[in-house]
Amino acid sequence: MSDEPQSRESRSSLLPTSGRPEAGPTEAAPPDARPPEAAPPEAGPTNGGHLKGGHPEGGHPKGGPVLGREPARPSPARPSPARPSPGRGPRRDHWSALPAMAPAGSAAAVAADERPARRVAPSPLEPGATRDPYRTYRVLREEFPLTHDPLLRAWVISRYADVASALADARFTHGHRPGDPPCAETHTDVDEAELRAVAERTAFVLARRIAGRPRADLVADFCHWLPAGTVAAAVGVPYRDMMRLVRGRAASALAGQCTARISVREKALAGFLADVLADPDLVEVLRDAPAGLVARAWAESLRREPPVQIMMRRTRGDIHVSGGVLPAGAPVALLVGAAGRDPDRFRDPDRFDLLRDDPGQLTYGPGPCPAVALAALEAEYALLALFQAMPRLRLADGFRPERTGVVTRAPRALIVRPGG
Repeated sequence: MSDEPQSRESRSSLLPTSGRPEAGPTEAAPPDARPPEAAPPEAGPTNGGHLKGGHPEGGHPKGGPVLGREPARPSPARPSPARPSPGRGPRRDHWSALPAMAPAGSAAAVAADERPARRVAPSPLEPGATRDPYRTYRVLREEFPLTHDPLLRAWVISRYADVASALADARFTHGHRPGDPPCAETHTDVDEAELRAVAERTAFVLARRIAGRPRADLVADFCHWLPAGTVAAAVGVPYRDMMRLVRGRAASALAGQCTARISVREKALAGFLADVLADPDLVEVLRDAPAGLVARAWAESLRREPPVQIMMRRTRGDIHVSGGVLPAGAPVALLVGAAGRDPDRFRDPDRFDLLRDDPGQLTYGPGPCPAVALAALEAEYALLALFQAMPRLRLADGFRPERTGVVTRAPRALIVRPGG
């Protein structure tokens, strides 16, 4: 192995600037100093051998053996410290000749860090996505509008135009959303006046039951019961049998497929109340607001924090979407949560804007459906009943609603002080 030092280029790539030894006062070479001349080669066998200096004809340029002859083994010797030659100044410090590396944060260093790297699409099911899925959604919308997610075992689309189109396109099958076109054919005898009456009555009963408490959890004590109570009242189920029947297998037979999906309405109501109570200014605006303004707040809550974040469908044929083509017969995950925050569709999409002039939500379809009507009525009368029964209602000290969940998402608790 050669004992010669590595070339300047190879060493400069390995050694940081801060790691170079600095020349001391006795080691600094004068400006006109020249590097010392190479020592003459040591005497050795005339028929070859290991040459430490120069490379005579037939020898290796690095001082290796002469071809065809066995090299002589050099005797081990301890290296002596370098001493300056008389009259020639101290030995030159080769480390000082290395080119300086770019300091951290400089343009050269940043350019090196910005080399193109292969990116992998994130998944909504990755650890940590439950706390804040919207960062993942943003990356998917901007960089991976069409990608296959091995955790979901489905193709994923996330832009508003693609998701909204898929929810209304008959080529996407194996799924139904309340308010979609089939509802208009099924629910032809919806009595909205009756639904309004039962929603109002149930909301006031529940609000009065918790008004006298020092603390209450609106998720467990109110949102959990209001959707079931309105369905039970609408179909004539006694209150004592409400939860057993409405939440059991008889739910669909009693109230229909859409209306029986109570858990989604629970989550939507809990999220709506959390949005309102977390903003004191919004509380003052909606405390005695007309129904139309409450409806706008309800739609904005569904857009910004939909209770159903991911809806699954299957393609009937090849379908063109942003980023490519969905193959026929493929499962597709529609990221409703990502679509609701698409800046190409909504201005300032992360902000809750009660007076938004570009509203839109994808949790429910636009057609007539008792489930859609009940959800909106429950939100309207929930605010009315809670503020009338508890005028000073507010969140408990130090409590902030926190949504959890991936496919469905809502606050697990909503701790309030009914008396202020």
